[in-house]
Amino acid sequence: MVFFLSAFIALLTFAWGLAASVDGGGSASLPWLIREQALYLSGVLGIGLMSLAMALATRPTALERALGGMDRIFHLHKWAGILAAVFAALHWLIEMSDDLLESVFGEAGQVPEAHFGALLENLRDAGEELGEFAIYFVLGMVILSLWKRFPYKFWRHLHRAMPVLYLLLAFHAAVLAPPEYWNKAVGWLMAALLAAGTAASILALTGRIGRDRRARGVVASVSSPAPDITEVTCRLDAGWNGHRAGQFAFVGFDRFEGAHPFTIASADRGDQTVTFQIKALGDYTRRLATRIAVGQPVTVEGPYGRFLLERHNRNARQIWIAGGIGITPFLSWLDALHAAPDSAPQVELHYSTRNASRDPFVERLQRLCGRLPMVQLHIHDASLGATLTSEQLAASQPKGGRTEVWFCGPRQFGDQLAAGLASIWGRRLRFRREVFEMR
Repeated sequence: MVFFLSAFIALLTFAWGLAASVDGGGSASLPWLIREQALYLSGVLGIGLMSLAMALATRPTALERALGGMDRIFHLHKWAGILAAVFAALHWLIEMSDDLLESVFGEAGQVPEAHFGALLENLRDAGEELGEFAIYFVLGMVILSLWKRFPYKFWRHLHRAMPVLYLLLAFHAAVLAPPEYWNKAVGWLMAALLAAGTAASILALTGRIGRDRRARGVVASVSSPAPDITEVTCRLDAGWNGHRAGQFAFVGFDRFEGAHPFTIASADRGDQTVTFQIKALGDYTRRLATRIAVGQPVTVEGPYGRFLLERHNRNARQIWIAGGIGITPFLSWLDALHAAPDSAPQVELHYSTRNASRDPFVERLQRLCGRLPMVQLHIHDASLGATLTSEQLAASQPKGGRTEVWFCGPRQFGDQLAAGLASIWGRRLRFRREVFEMR
């Protein structure tokens, strides 16, 4: 993600640099010229990143392979939006800096204002006002997105205003960009990004995002194997084309609440059924068991994701690690391997849990792995002081050879393991993980 965003910002900056040759007619002083070009650069970066965020919000499955899965696409969408808001705020601050520059350097060196026809002047005035209004709301949306305690059901409805705000900012960028931009690389790039962002906004406003991957059905069963776990099995209609072990879907039980992403915890058996293991992590999921019933309508959109069993490297040592509800994709993997046990790789599966005696997944894992002799199960019970560390993993493995680690669990736990194993095994390690933060 860091490489992609850095390259995207570098491309926009390079295009701006090729066009940054306005000299203000020779009468402007250096501070005012720097302000003008900084204003243009921050504007190009802000609207460019926001256009990228809007395009990624359409859930482009064609990019899953290149970007590593829909979870990473949404992670990229989130940070593109945050960076866009940062550059938009910087753009606004630079715009407001004229009084400060006047007090320090005087008015004499200002860049002369360009004059246009009456119609374009009116459009530019409108674009400036609408852009300032939209920037305030975008900054507010970013703050609410980062504030995890803000209820999702309210955030979701506020977030639906983003396409409208984007269109306002796109209008602002189009009418206030220097006219000479449009026959240069920066103008061509901006035009393409504005077109993509506008198309994405229209798709969002008309409710067409994900429509062709949406299936309807009913809740076939509901149970609570543990106080904080809800197991839901859904029977879907012909619109569901099946899934691969390890993928996830957006599931909607409540129209007002909207759809939430959950990993599919069952293999595809060709019978149009999918099972989800949902952990109580918020207001919605805590009340889920009491709010849904057998026979209730459900909408499932997907499948998405590249955390796939079939992608494992057959020439590398396999270590699968799960923490808490991160076991769900591995349950799907194990379920799928039961249909073809001879294809199971030699695997060490490590499951970290707070209390094994109360964990509903432990018994299921023992049963599934008991039928797959190639899968060696290790339970790490935190209540007994058994925590998994990178040193412990490395010490239990033979020297040499390549190792592929598949991880799904809490982010901090994954970061610690990834950093520790990388320092021990270096280039011999391939660490794969799900980035399950949609907000």
